[in-house]
Amino acid sequence: MKNPAIVGLLVLVFGMAIACGYRFAGSGSFPGDVEYVFIEVIENRTSKIGVERIVTNQLIFEFSRQRESSLVSKPDEADAVIKGSINSVRTQTISRLGTEVANEREVVMTVDLRLIKKDGGTIIWAANGLSDREAYNVDSDKIQTDRNEEAAIRRLSERLSERIFNRLTDDF
Repeated sequence: MKNPAIVGLLVLVFGMAIACGYRFAGSGSFPGDVEYVFIEVIENRTSKIGVERIVTNQLIFEFSRQRESSLVSKPDEADAVIKGSINSVRTQTISRLGTEVANEREVVMTVDLRLIKKDGGTIIWAANGLSDREAYNVDSDKIQTDRNEEAAIRRLSERLSERIFNRLTDDF
C-alpha cells in the first residue's frame, strides 16, 4: 500500500524542480531566436600551425552531437554565424627532471567567439577570453612530444567546445 504522504512529497519536489526552471546544460535555445547556425573556420592569430582546424572541427562536432538539426553547412542557410579567433596558444613547463630537462608541459589556449545575426550583422552573443589548459608529457623523441602536444590541444578544444555550446544555449 502506498503512503500518501510520500507520494505527495515526491509530487511537491518534482513540481518545485520544474518551477525553478531546472534543466540540463545545453538544453536551452540559442539567443536572439536563432534556429540555424553556421560555424566559420576560427581565425588563427597565433604561430601554431593547424590549431584553427582542430578547434573548428571540435566545435562543429560538439554542435552536431548536441543539436545536429541546428547546424547548417552553408552560411546562407543560417540565421546566424559563429565567428571567432584563437588569440594565444602557449606552452609552459610544469615539471622537470633535474634542472634542465622538462618532464611535463601544459598548453594554454585563449579564444574569442561571437554569434552574429545574418540579417544586419548584429552581435547577439559573445564570449571573450575563454581559455583552458591541458598537460602533456615531454618525451626524449621530439616527434612524440609534438604528438603529445597536439593530443593535449585536442582535449582542451573538446572541453572548450562543450563550454561554448553550454554557454550559448544557457537561457538564464
